Amino acid sequence: MRRAYALPLIAAAIGAGVIFAGLTLAPCSPPLAPLARLGLSAGARCPAIGAAAAETPRLVEPPTVTVATATQRPFVDRLFVSGTLVAREEALVAAQIDGPAIIEIDAEDGDTVAAGQVLARLDRSQLDAQLAQNDAATARSEAAIAQAQSQIEQFQAQLAWAKDDSERANRLGGQIIAAATIEQRQIAVRTAEAQLAAAKNGLALAEADRKSRQGERQELLVRIARTEVKAPVAGLVSRRTARLGATVSSAGEPLFRIIEDAAVDLEADVPEQSLARLAVGMPVKLRLPGVAKEVDGAVRLVSEEVDKANRTGKVRIALAAGAPARVGSFASGEIAIARSEGVAVPASAVERDGAGARALVVRDGVVEVRRVAVGIADGDALEILSGVAPGESVVARAAAFLRAGDRVRAVADSQGAAP
Repeated sequence: MRRAYALPLIAAAIGAGVIFAGLTLAPCSPPLAPLARLGLSAGARCPAIGAAAAETPRLVEPPTVTVATATQRPFVDRLFVSGTLVAREEALVAAQIDGPAIIEIDAEDGDTVAAGQVLARLDRSQLDAQLAQNDAATARSEAAIAQAQSQIEQFQAQLAWAKDDSERANRLGGQIIAAATIEQRQIAVRTAEAQLAAAKNGLALAEADRKSRQGERQELLVRIARTEVKAPVAGLVSRRTARLGATVSSAGEPLFRIIEDAAVDLEADVPEQSLARLAVGMPVKLRLPGVAKEVDGAVRLVSEEVDKANRTGKVRIALAAGAPARVGSFASGEIAIARSEGVAVPASAVERDGAGARALVVRDGVVEVRRVAVGIADGDALEILSGVAPGESVVARAAAFLRAGDRVRAVADSQGAAP
């Protein structure tokens, strides 16, 4: 029984000795450091432990965020469009007669022409010969008319003499003049009347022939005039297909294409939801291929019909006079739909969720969450209709880890304001 009590006492004594030796020889060793902190070893014996015990808790720095200042500025609501440059009105100039060959060309691609200006000439030698024949036939009809008029005068005189002779015979009666003589004089009257009627018919026929020749002449003059291919409108020659020596046909390909008044439009397809926002006269800034500067334009026509397949409508934008535009080229532009004056913040400062849009405002180093109403998007800036006032600082890039009431250290961005 005494041995049972003696063994624990011996073990406890050995352990106390080991601890004492450790404190004396290596008071800062890791296994014994907790005991030293409990006061079993003096702080002077273990400087590291003493310094840790004397150290005070360190303060945590607030996170740094980049902020931008909300500013008052004008906004422009723009709609991007693109399409093909087309002629506003194009005149197709074709030959109006068949057969003649082209003997002269007086206009080239890119030439500016006036209305009525001669663009090409056709061979008219055959028509000139026909005109000479017509002149001869007209002269013959004039001579026939003169001859018929002369015969009419002659037969009128003969008829008058025959009537007088017949009347004298009738007054004398059958007792003085034989009945056969009276009958002969009556026959002479009828013969003169028939000759007069024939002469008048000859005159009518000659006059009809003259009118026919005059009609033929008029037709020949029209055909001769059409040997000069003229511009129907003033404008710019966009294409010439006429070739010297080629035989023309009224049903063939046009010899020239003219852009009336050199007016060019941009024809673009616009989504149906944007058509209702467009109106004739809205200003447009256009970018043309190979042209460094933007070209001014204006909406000229908004289609009333929407394509059922792609749900877009046509919009015609008139380019300013003298613009360096080439028909068939691709071009793009921005239509200024609306203008306003409002508070601007960076687009990245606004975060959208199911409840709408929100922005983080920093005031006196504290984050405030503001619900905002967004207006026009203009480049990298958004118009804030409500929720943020000019001069307030907003977090330039909305961060999901920030909450209302968080303390932050605000740093202005490189520009210091909204774009």
